[in-house]
Amino acid sequence: MALDFQNTQIAFASKRSNDLRQSALLFRLMASPKLVALSQQLTRFAFWLHLPVNGLIKSTVFKQFCGGESVTSSIPAARVLWQQGIGAILDYSVEGQESETAFEASANTIMETIQLAAVEEGVPLSVFKMTGLASADLLCKISSQEALNAKETQQWQAVKERVNRITQLAEDLDVPLMVDAEESWIQDAIDQLVHEAMKAHNQNKVIIMNTIQCYRMGRVEYLKQALEQATQDGIHYGVKLVRGAYMEKERERAKSMGYPSPIQPDKAGSDKEFNDCTQVMLDAIGTAMEPGKAALVIASHNESSNAMGVQSLEDRGWKPGQAPVWFAQLYGMSDHLSFNLAAAHHPVVKYLPFGPVKKVMPYLFRRAEENTSIKGQTGRELRLIQQELRRRSIDKS
Repeated sequence: MALDFQNTQIAFASKRSNDLRQSALLFRLMASPKLVALSQQLTRFAFWLHLPVNGLIKSTVFKQFCGGESVTSSIPAARVLWQQGIGAILDYSVEGQESETAFEASANTIMETIQLAAVEEGVPLSVFKMTGLASADLLCKISSQEALNAKETQQWQAVKERVNRITQLAEDLDVPLMVDAEESWIQDAIDQLVHEAMKAHNQNKVIIMNTIQCYRMGRVEYLKQALEQATQDGIHYGVKLVRGAYMEKERERAKSMGYPSPIQPDKAGSDKEFNDCTQVMLDAIGTAMEPGKAALVIASHNESSNAMGVQSLEDRGWKPGQAPVWFAQLYGMSDHLSFNLAAAHHPVVKYLPFGPVKKVMPYLFRRAEENTSIKGQTGRELRLIQQELRRRSIDKS
């Protein structure tokens, strides 16, 4: 089946017209940086006053980008996706936790998502953020190779134990588990933990997968070194490739602290890094006749990157769904990619964030800011929704 990312009938087959109109209104709001900033201020103020705004949030932005407030309540959204051949990755999107109690609670929730993936056909992968298990300050000190005091040493040991429990469960239940990338100044500590987990659990197949943000410079060389290290260690290597999620934050920190920005100078640089990393990984995955010891998640909202991935797999002799490669997008966005890829029998997954409404607001704020800052993203979503609504109107006439 030939790919047509403009086929909105397939893209929005599971959406009612009223849902599409509500989504269009939301994306119009996100097209305005001023309205996004004002909405954030009003939401924070409403929570501060303990106003009953949960219902409004749940019926609008939460409904668009989240699956539910818990693992269990997210299952219906995952099953709706699976009816269209799209898997779900339950992503516990609670950010900014700092206490050991909160870290333990996050670990338990992450393990719950792995247990669900083991029994729910439409949940093929799991994921977690390391800052759900450890403080950013501690990860920063480890990344900077600073000496830890006695309390921090104890906290770091607790982090390792949480990671070990989670990754061991993933291996025991045979569930591939991704670790999200985060800010550059804490990423070295995350990479260190992920590498140790790969050595422990990727002996026979890919269970643990790292994430590379390709808006950072030098990621192609980093990826090649990681693959070389995996070969030396005799393990399978898995990675999720993304463009990135912290661009403005990275640039502002670099400027304020007086060091060179680690971020690509422009979108073209990020696109090239992403596509080059994709080709490096596809080379590692090999051909249908001579498969390698690697797995890949192409996590992109870019049409050309997804089309390139599909074509590259075909050139290597892989039939749709045969290679250890997934295509991934965020829930509530880029349905024209996800559903048309799935209709062509490619393995597709949607990141399905979940968590208590108030606690996932930082994630939702970031999602709104990204849609505002990424040139053309919101406009594309609006255009496709309006195209589908017009098509439905014509069909009824």
